[in-house]
Amino acid sequence: MMSTFRNAAARSSMRHALTAPKGRYSHGLLQVVSRNSRLLSTTPSLWTPETGSSSTAPSSSTSASASASPGSLSGAGGANSHIFGSEPEKRIRRSIFYVPGSDERKLKSSLSLAADCLVYDLEDGVAHNRKNIAREMVFDALEASEHRKAEKAVRINAVGSGLEFDDLNVVLRSSRLQAIVIPKVQSAKDVQFVSQMVDSVAPFITRKNVRIIASIESALGVMNLKEIATSDPRVDALVFAAEDYCADLGLTRTREGTEMLYGRSAIVTAAHAYGLQAIDLVCMDYKNDDILREECEFGRRMGFLGKQAVHPRQLEIIQRCFLPTDQEIARAADISEGYQEHSKRGVGAFNYNGKVIDLPVVKWAEKILSRARQGGVTIPSPEERQKILGSTSTTIAAGGAANGSKDSPALTA
Repeated sequence: MMSTFRNAAARSSMRHALTAPKGRYSHGLLQVVSRNSRLLSTTPSLWTPETGSSSTAPSSSTSASASASPGSLSGAGGANSHIFGSEPEKRIRRSIFYVPGSDERKLKSSLSLAADCLVYDLEDGVAHNRKNIAREMVFDALEASEHRKAEKAVRINAVGSGLEFDDLNVVLRSSRLQAIVIPKVQSAKDVQFVSQMVDSVAPFITRKNVRIIASIESALGVMNLKEIATSDPRVDALVFAAEDYCADLGLTRTREGTEMLYGRSAIVTAAHAYGLQAIDLVCMDYKNDDILREECEFGRRMGFLGKQAVHPRQLEIIQRCFLPTDQEIARAADISEGYQEHSKRGVGAFNYNGKVIDLPVVKWAEKILSRARQGGVTIPSPEERQKILGSTSTTIAAGGAANGSKDSPALTA
């Protein structure tokens, strides 16, 4: 009874501190978190008042890994701005794979999966009476994970559920945690609460690398996309949660998905507007490869850069579908080289296979090439591109003329 009272009091005082009119690194917040950490954890925090920062006391499970750099992942994500004065690394998230945090077998097997991002789930994938043990199991899984492989993330329980504080107080102490997935995000305050917890609880040496992935699951979340996307520099991606969205709006999910078109389009638009990744819905028909492939291809055409997965058999198709095709890469490389050659001569728009190529098309080509490189794809040579594109390929020569044609006229339009 006393333990329950203390936990409730700790959460209440933390929320009061976060909503009080103090600065981001307020001394009042630090005092609250420091006091509550003693109530909720056996590992004390070491506070540094001069910098308003904290670090976890060394232990046998964390001291050796605290100085190691987190997994280095190149990717298409675009963090809003600099965190702690340094340019954050970019991470690729073609696939986000959820692992139930209370299932020891799945936690162990997940480390061998080819997902770009592993999300250890403390929310929907865990029964209420297993939340406490799941937190400890997820922390152990994080500490046992290797760097330079998949990004390691944790999906906490929703802010306001009464479970989120305990979730964060445990998992943020891992020096190998790289991202927090916040479910049911409806306002900027949800994100800001989590970010301030990161600043207060995560090890000082690694906290700057912890990103936030905001899951949009309601009509209100969609209406508040701008404030959510711009709420904190740690926000790195927006996720569309189809089942909760349909439940909130009273929609019946269909194979075509037209009932969710507005919500998905709004998330893609907001993500790209503010330099974030857009991650698409889960394919619930996990045994049907045709449906999965259809969803992946449609999602990529909409502008999503990745997709959520709940079964290992989905990963190969998702990883492949969210890379540009060979034809797209070859065409993009032709256009990029053509633009460079024409720019040297002071020419803007030019002709490529009978089509006008101007700056917007060049920007498209550069994005395609960037995504290909991030996915580990080697950009083909001019000769290889001709084989891929066949007779339609037009390689721009140094003088601006196209191989196999008399000229490559500049366009004034």
